[in-house]
Amino acid sequence: MIDFGFDKIALIGAVALIVIGPEKLPRVARTVGHFVGKAQRYVAEVKAEVNRSIELEELQKMKSQFETAARDVQDTVRSEVQQASDNLSQSWNDASGGLGQGLANASGDASIGWTPAPPVYQHPGKHWRLKRGAVPAWYKQREGVRRHVQSGAARVARFRPPKTGGAAR
Repeated sequence: MIDFGFDKIALIGAVALIVIGPEKLPRVARTVGHFVGKAQRYVAEVKAEVNRSIELEELQKMKSQFETAARDVQDTVRSEVQQASDNLSQSWNDASGGLGQGLANASGDASIGWTPAPPVYQHPGKHWRLKRGAVPAWYKQREGVRRHVQSGAARVARFRPPKTGGAAR
């Protein structure tokens, strides 16, 4: 870039003072400073955009490398599991081959395996709509705690003395 030292800036300022004049120089200097600031911000934004694009390319490259590595590991694990499963089934067939023949011949039934009945769902029998408190009902009854809410009229009617049947006035 262009390299300005203090002596070059002082020379430019002296020439600008002579050419522009002392009245207009502060306004021109402010305008020039404003444009220089805009230019610096624009250059900084371009640099930041270039850095972001470079980082994005690097991240995409790393992502593809990780994906290929994960795919390779997955394929390796899958092949190892398949090989182990094949070996296990082969050894199971080798071990149970003679046993299955002997049992089938002895009982006359070719099916050896026993399969249990599938589980049956049983409802837990809870009444989930009923409100249940933490304090048991027997404790509330023993302590005299009211369990049912009554209106005032129902409470008066409950404790009103019974009417006598045949008494006339």
